[in-house]
Amino acid sequence: MQAETVPREYSNLIGGKWKGSQGGTIESRNPATGEPVAVSPRSMADDAREAAEEARRAFDSGSWSSKRPSDRAKVLAQMAELIRAQVEGLSVRLTLENGKPLADARGELLNAANVLEYYASASRHVVGKIPRYSSADVSLVVHEPVGVCALIVPWNSPISLLSWKLGPALAAGCTVVVKPSVNTSGVSLEFVKLISRLEVPPGVINAVAGSGETIGNELVKSPLVDKVSFTGSTETGREIMAGASSNLKKVNLECGGKSTGIVFDDANLAVALPGAMWSIFRSAGQSCNAGSRLLVQESIYDDFMKRFREAASSIKVGNGLDPATEMGPLISAGQMERVLGYVESGKEQGARLSLGGERLIEGDYSRGYFVPPTIFEGVERRMRIFQEEIFGPVLCVLPFRDEEDAISISNDTRFGLAGDLWSRGLPRIMRVTQGLRTGTIWVNRHLNPGPEVPFGGYKQSGLGRETGMEGLMEYLQTKHVSLQLSESGDRVRR
Repeated sequence: MQAETVPREYSNLIGGKWKGSQGGTIESRNPATGEPVAVSPRSMADDAREAAEEARRAFDSGSWSSKRPSDRAKVLAQMAELIRAQVEGLSVRLTLENGKPLADARGELLNAANVLEYYASASRHVVGKIPRYSSADVSLVVHEPVGVCALIVPWNSPISLLSWKLGPALAAGCTVVVKPSVNTSGVSLEFVKLISRLEVPPGVINAVAGSGETIGNELVKSPLVDKVSFTGSTETGREIMAGASSNLKKVNLECGGKSTGIVFDDANLAVALPGAMWSIFRSAGQSCNAGSRLLVQESIYDDFMKRFREAASSIKVGNGLDPATEMGPLISAGQMERVLGYVESGKEQGARLSLGGERLIEGDYSRGYFVPPTIFEGVERRMRIFQEEIFGPVLCVLPFRDEEDAISISNDTRFGLAGDLWSRGLPRIMRVTQGLRTGTIWVNRHLNPGPEVPFGGYKQSGLGRETGMEGLMEYLQTKHVSLQLSESGDRVRR
């Protein structure tokens, strides 16, 4: 498949109008070739402020929040239909800017359509309750939209993760300012451009591209913004939490991970091996829930790892537009250097590099940021590669003795986002899942079955939940209305 030779140009969407920025532009490049693929605004604080003002004006007017849930549902369903109709073109844009294989890009977009469709339905199922009902008084508990929401989206799954935020925000009746990553601003704005065709009042959906230090900081601290939803590193999440305290904004943080896969000796190894392998090497390990730590029971360790290394070494690394590619490049030169720095750290601290570990530079590889599947064995808990999020195709493998040992090793991290468990024994599965301190545990599989279930972490992996009805409730406020029915004017004492 031939890539476009001229980069596409994009603008911000503010108050229903497409606008440039006095800050100039930012160029994003194909991580497989280094070629420019999109030019987006380098927005300034004034642009973010204007977008927040338009979102505030739209929310306060009730042009969206006062619509019937069925009307909001219709728009969300139409968004899902648009994605499905344009999935091939959007997939190419996503692969060009992010680097992931075209099949994975297509899967991401179809997931986004599924999420938006789910929230189209969920918007009609927000119900209150009447906890107090008597002849004298009645209490109503109702749910109302939070208000203006800043949606700060990462580059690793820019459309899918945007749908996790945009779907529930719009379903709840909120207005939004989308802040895409500078690495994937083009495909993010292409998506916003697509859905802007629908009959959504001006100012309900706004999007501004630029650096997090400039526009992200403005949105986080703005008194016009009622909520921030962020996906990214734990370090940036802390900064956002501190900044949002200026007016006690509601905050959703989906932050770092160091997920563990546990393979017991009674597992179906024909399923566990590819499952554990793709849990780390999918998206070149650039996923918050990547299974970057693998624990294999001692009795099967040698045989399992021999087969694992053979399978990982056969993964086809290349340009995501090539149908044969199974794993694409890292997103940027900076990310590649970060990953290779961790590889050096692992070697210096005494871990045994049993596969990969060097940049691929032969032929067309030299034009991009390619690091092959990399495996460390002989790893110890204290090592940086075992404790810190690498965000690349680097796997740390340890043997373990029994259930207690597996739980102890798995919980030895400041993160608690997700993990995999491979076993045929239901009692064992239940004992281990109860012991793991993590927000999601996939048993004999990897990744969520769909948008109906919540996702989010324990410990320093974040706050709140996305997807599921729990994700929708994050965009709602709870109000108590107390109705006095009698004519009594008795003073309440308590």
